[in-house]
Amino acid sequence: MTAQLPMFPLSTVVFPGVSVPLHVFEDRYRALVHHLLRVDDPAERLFGSVAIREGYEVGDHGAQSLFRVGVRLQLTDVEAHADGTFDVVAVGRDRIRLDRLLPGDQFPLGEVADLPEPEARVPAELVERARATFTAYRATLAQIATDPYDGALPADPTYLSWVLAASAPLPMAERQQLLEASDAAERLALVVEQLREELQAMNVITSLPATEVARTRWSPN
Repeated sequence: MTAQLPMFPLSTVVFPGVSVPLHVFEDRYRALVHHLLRVDDPAERLFGSVAIREGYEVGDHGAQSLFRVGVRLQLTDVEAHADGTFDVVAVGRDRIRLDRLLPGDQFPLGEVADLPEPEARVPAELVERARATFTAYRATLAQIATDPYDGALPADPTYLSWVLAASAPLPMAERQQLLEASDAAERLALVVEQLREELQAMNVITSLPATEVARTRWSPN
């Protein structure tokens, strides 16, 4: 079944379980925040986001093409400013599939369907390989840029797969591939493959992580 959900397309891929800070300044998304704040139950202050395949976050014709798989987010923190803008934090809840984007009267609406994560057995060897690969990537990246993750990695394989997907500064297409992976085992295997390719590239181009070379389109937000 499909349902309507307020939509906020972004120039990045968002993952379940991950907090996302947003600066909200465009009229339609300020209207979206006002709409969510009128919802009495904070747990129901929900909106959706999909990554922008082509275009930008702002402007009437900014997002020209969108990915279909995205995330349902819950608004958790809001700081209002005198100029009418907001700084907000939202947390990814679960995956959704965008079937249709509607302009809406005040803000975009999406006809979306749930895309639940199936239960999957994740081999312990794959979990350890993913953790070790990410640790090696962090150590290499820390020599030339900012460490992408601060803290201990989670033990749960599904949450680990989301944390590694969100923390690794990979190009847009690869991050979307991780979001669309069928389960945690496939996602961890992809993380290992992608990070090993990044490590090989960084050994050739030592002054920049490979992601900087294949940077996705610039966004004004």
